[in-house]
Amino acid sequence: MLKKKKNYVVAVVGATGAVGQEMIQTLEQRDFPVDHLRLFASERSEGKELEYKGQKIKVESLKEDPFKGIDIALFSAGAERSKIWAPIAAKSGCVVIDNSSQWRMDPEVPLVVPEVNAQDLSWHKGIIANPNCSTIQMVVVLKPLHDAARIKRVVVTTFQAVSGTGLKAMEELIKQTSDILNFREVKIEVYPHQIAFNVLPHIDKFLENGYTKEEMKMVNETKKIMGDNGIRVTATTVRVPVLRGHSESLNIETEKKLTANEARAILASAKGVIVYDAPEKDIYPMPLIAADKDETYVGRIREDESIECGLNMWIVSDNLRKGAALNAVQIAEHLIN
Repeated sequence: MLKKKKNYVVAVVGATGAVGQEMIQTLEQRDFPVDHLRLFASERSEGKELEYKGQKIKVESLKEDPFKGIDIALFSAGAERSKIWAPIAAKSGCVVIDNSSQWRMDPEVPLVVPEVNAQDLSWHKGIIANPNCSTIQMVVVLKPLHDAARIKRVVVTTFQAVSGTGLKAMEELIKQTSDILNFREVKIEVYPHQIAFNVLPHIDKFLENGYTKEEMKMVNETKKIMGDNGIRVTATTVRVPVLRGHSESLNIETEKKLTANEARAILASAKGVIVYDAPEKDIYPMPLIAADKDETYVGRIREDESIECGLNMWIVSDNLRKGAALNAVQIAEHLIN
């Protein structure tokens, strides 16, 4: 377990990626009690300098016993690296908060969204999993409704920004858009098809059941985080030509009927949620509004007229913030407090 200190030695693994850079920025913005910050990335990034609180910090590569003396490590380096290095870090006494998919469904590893199941941090054994970005923003909204009326079924369709894939995907969208507008040939490298002016119903690999890995992550992670295997979840995940901010169309069926106004009142008092819902005034969540914000926005709340106890809503959150970096830092804040 983490020893109580005034300040902590913190590491960011995968520091040069989109999420890693967001983690550094979030630590600074939230004034996390950092005594010393160490940054790790691949060998090709070794020696590169990143800024933290006005200081330049050199990026290191992962070598033998790199976590000695580190209290907390925020991992955003991908599943393969996490599989190798997270146990090494934990064994050295460091608490790992991992953003990859490697440990999420491990029964020995808590999968945590602090607004939903912070109590699960009490049984960590050195590694804590950060959920999938699209799952995080959904369960922040689902949990207060589940507590009020018990959710039986969830049908979700996501509209996910390219930053969920990383910096190269963001660069590809910008380049493709520029090339199209300037009548140049479009190059396709990151995605299987052109992403500019297009949508792809394809995130991660397709599985034998016809779903993608991303879709099944939402199904399985939701049940683990919510602590209720009885919730039925089905998902369709779509990549859209937006740089930052995931949107979700959500339909839920509850045991107890909730009116739209009751749902709004419940969500208005929920932690980390902003009800942004006045469609008659063209007020509803959008990625542009949620960008660089910590909260998850919810709007278009209305009763599903096809069933007795159903609700529809539209959810938007910054996938690099709450969907990744912020949630990891919030976990660290709960650990030290």
